[in-house]
This record gives sequence, C-alpha cells and structure tokens, in this order.
Amino acid sequence: MLSSSQRYPSPFTTRIFSDVAGDITIVVDGESFLLHKFPLVSRSGKIRKMVADAKDSNISKLELHNIPGGPQTFELAMKFCYGMNFEITTANVAHLRCAAEYLEMTEDYRDENLVERTEIYLSEVVVQSIEKSVEVLSACEMLLPTAEEIGIPNRCVEAIAINACKEQLVSGLSRLECNEESAELKSGCIEWWIEDLSVLKIDYYQRVICAMGRLGVRQDSIVASLMHYAQTSLKGIGKYQIWNPAKTKPSPSLAEHDQSIILEILVSLMPSEKSSAIPLSFLFGMLRMAIMLDTSIACRLELERRIAFRLEMVSLDDLLIPSVRSGDSLFDVDTVHRILVSFLQRVEEEDNEDFGYESEGLASTSHGSLLKVGKLIDAYLAEIAPDPYLSLQKFIAMLEILPDYARVIDDGLYRAIDIYLKAHPMLSDHDCKKLCKFIDCQKLSQDACNHAAQNDRLPVQMTVRVLYFEQIRLKNALSGSSGDGFLSQRISSGIPSAAMSPRDNYASLRRENRELKLEISRMRVRLSELEKEQMYMKQGMIDKSANGKTFFTSISKGIGRIGIFGSSPAGGRQQKSGRKSRRSDGKNGKSRRHSTS
Repeated sequence: MLSSSQRYPSPFTTRIFSDVAGDITIVVDGESFLLHKFPLVSRSGKIRKMVADAKDSNISKLELHNIPGGPQTFELAMKFCYGMNFEITTANVAHLRCAAEYLEMTEDYRDENLVERTEIYLSEVVVQSIEKSVEVLSACEMLLPTAEEIGIPNRCVEAIAINACKEQLVSGLSRLECNEESAELKSGCIEWWIEDLSVLKIDYYQRVICAMGRLGVRQDSIVASLMHYAQTSLKGIGKYQIWNPAKTKPSPSLAEHDQSIILEILVSLMPSEKSSAIPLSFLFGMLRMAIMLDTSIACRLELERRIAFRLEMVSLDDLLIPSVRSGDSLFDVDTVHRILVSFLQRVEEEDNEDFGYESEGLASTSHGSLLKVGKLIDAYLAEIAPDPYLSLQKFIAMLEILPDYARVIDDGLYRAIDIYLKAHPMLSDHDCKKLCKFIDCQKLSQDACNHAAQNDRLPVQMTVRVLYFEQIRLKNALSGSSGDGFLSQRISSGIPSAAMSPRDNYASLRRENRELKLEISRMRVRLSELEKEQMYMKQGMIDKSANGKTFFTSISKGIGRIGIFGSSPAGGRQQKSGRKSRRSDGKNGKSRRHSTS
C-alpha cells in the first residue's frame, strides 16, 4: 500500500513517468523525484546497492548528496534510465559523464549505458573541435573533483593543443600555395580560437598554453593569446590616484588578489626564447600592473629582464613609470635602475662571449645598443630631474651606473644635471660639486660649453674647468692640430703584461680599443664643429669683401665666433633670444620637457 506521500506528491516533486504511480522518492539537493525502482536499479549500480543495503526491503525514499550537476543533471540521467529521448550536447555532456560516474551507470549493469554513451560523444564529437573542447573544459570547472578523476580536462586540453597544431599546419600550407588572401584567412583562424580561450579560468588556461608550447604551436600565436587573455581578465586596475606624492595604497581586495595571481601566471607562460616578439608596450603594461598589484618579486624581475633585453628599443614614455609608494618620487626610479643594471649585465655577457677583435668598439652590436641606451637614459634623467621629491641619492645612482664609454658627448648629461640643480636650489655646494663630477668637460659640445661658461648654478670649479678645456680646444683649432690634446694621456700603450692572464689581457686590450674608438668619434664631432665655423668664416670673408673690408678683419670676426671669452653684441643677442624661446615653450604647456636655461 502506498504511503500518503506517494499518493499525493508534494508540488516540488518531479514525476518523470506519470502514467504509473511511482514506488520510490529520490531527493537530490532538496528536490524530490517520484520514480520507479526497476528502471533505476537496472542501470545504476549506486541506487541498486542503496536499495539492497537498506534494512527495510520496502524502502520508499533515498537521498543523494553532492551529485555532479545537481538536480538538472540527475533528471536527465533518470530520463536515460527510462529510455526517454533527449539530446547530449557539449553543454551537458561533462555533467552527464560525471553524474554517470557517480551513479555507476557502467556496462556492468546494462550495455550502452550512460557512461559509454557520453564517452562516445566525447571521443567522436568534442575532441575533434577546439570550440567544443573549450566549452566542455569550461564546464568542468563546476564539476571538480569528479571531472579530474575521470580525466575529462586532460582530454580537452590535449585536444585543443592538437587541433591548434593541425590548423597551424593547414594554414601554413595554404600560405605557401596561395596568395596573400590565405595569410588573412590564417590570421582570422588564429583570432577565433584565441578569443575562445579567454573564457577559461586561469588554471585551465595555463594547462592549455603549456600543452600548445609542448606540441609546437607558434610562439606568435601563444603571445597573441596571452595578450588577449590579459586584456579580458585584468580589468579595473589603478582606480586609486598614482600621481599624488602623499598617496597611500589601499589594502588589496579579493579581486586584485585574483588578478595578481593571473598576472604572475601569464608572465610565467611567456615564451622563454630571446627571439620571441612580445611587444614592449605589452611588457611595460604588465610591469606597471605588477607594481600596482604588488605581485611577487620574481614576477617583476622577469618582466624587467625581458625589457632590459631590448632596452635600446624602448621609448622615453615607456620608462616614465609612476611610483605607487607613499612619500616617494613621482616616478619609479628604482625599477628603471634595475632594468638598466640587467641591461649592462647582458652587454657584459655578450662581450665576454666574443673573444674576437672584429666586433669590438663602436661597430659592435652591444656597444651600439649601449650608445642608444646612453642617450635614452640622459633623456630620462632630464625628465625626472624637475621632480621635487627625487632624492639626490637616487639621481646620483642613475648617473653613475652607465660607464664612460656609453656617451660620445656629455651634452644630455649636462642638461639633466643642470635641470636638477635648477629644480633643487637648496642643494649644498658639496652636493653640487658631487653632481658636476660626472660631467666630462672634454665631451661637451661648443654650445654646451658656451652655456656652462655662463651658468651661475654650476660650482666655480666646474666653470673654470670648462673655460680651461675650451681654451685648449681653441688653441688646437688655431694651430691646426688634428687631435684634441688629450689623446696620449687617455690611451695606454696597449702592450699585454706577462703577469696577466690571457683573459685579463684581452679585457685590457678591449678597453683600450674602445677608448680609441671613442676618441675618434669625439674628434669627428670636433671636426664637424670646426667645419661649420670654417663655413661661417668663408661667408664672412665674402660678405666683408663685398663691403670693402679687409681679409684680416674677416679672420678676426671668424675667430671671435670660435672663442668663448668674447662678449660680442651678437653673442649676447643670441643668448637672450634662446632664453626667450625657452620661456615661450614653458608657456605652451610642455611641463615635462625642460631646457638647460
């Protein structure tokens, strides 16, 4: 005889087969199902065992806990037991497979049971397509740990990587056989699966990218996928003010903590090969985000190392990283300093690997990169110099890190120091002298020397040095000397010492060779300046001859242009006009670009 609950089921009870009264109620997560024992025990080993183990042979109610997929998936599994038709799709196959495992619907109880049916669908449909594999893999995120025990995620990950390799191969062959249209088709194919991967959680996404790298998917495709995933998942960063010197960073929220983990994993997934074409703008964006999220030190150092490897290609705006620490300078000088240290280590390693003389000097790749970085750092120093919160210690640390051979002329260095002195008028004489020691007066151009000779912000000793070297330069120019008067003092004999090891001898000769190359470059700069002055003198002779002036008067006027001691009216007017133009630049709103006036 049926109980009252069986005769009058509650409104929340689901009846799958309503023509015949049910004889068992199964409760799944609070939802009741009025069912029949025979079709259930004939296909589900778990329900068969529960009925057999029950003390009461007439048991009419069972409870199932933590079934994968919940009541909705259980209802589909029960429909399968009753032989009712329903469609297995990519949206429910993972849930059905896990529920079938939970209910033990294997071949031991009935042929073509739910486990086998779902396995056939996974093998014949899901793993043949990247899109379907991604959808099933995404569904597995809600079916843990059963999905992992069955191995569905691993099969989907491998399927995605294999199918990506197949598409890469097909598109590559099409590119060889067809015209440029195939390349456009190929790029379109890459874009759609890259976009599909962005729906995955970071754990599954990491497994997919690792599998792709292991199976040989192109690095540019992996980099494009990493960039797209970062753009879609790393959002809402930097809501707090970063330009306020008195800023205080709030405690990281849960979302920021998750984003920090995502960023660290994305950095670890970047291709390790040095030739990988990861855009510098993306690296700097990730670095700024890593600083704001306060990620691990290893993550930030890896980004800095990658940037340092191509530092000569970096723009000035990329280096202007805002500081997020309270009471610090406006710009993150420490990060740039670490990047520069890493770059110099790379240059040193490249030099040590090459024991031939052919690649030494200014013609070598490493030294050419060093000269570009020298100009970049000088421009960077000029940008951060006006910062009132920039300490002298940090500024000096940036000044002294570059070696002497990183600069052919010191005009950019002089400009940066002059801006710092102008922005920090309270510096003591001792600190001013310490700064000016980094300027090599022999490496200043004619215009820089003229400016330095009249610069009242410089220490007296610096001004005297500038005048002294300029006087020697003028004397050499008038005497027709081809050198600058200091070549013999700056270059050693270059004879190897018997007490030194071959490697030390090589290092010494390499330094001497580099110094020779630099001296030649400086002499070329001087020669260029003298040629310009010669043109002025010739033009002056022609003009004066037309006005009845003598040849010697023309010569004296030309010499006056070379000298720095003369205070001709023309020179004074030129200086004033330069200052006026610089003041007008300041009114135009270019607050970050500063002159040396």
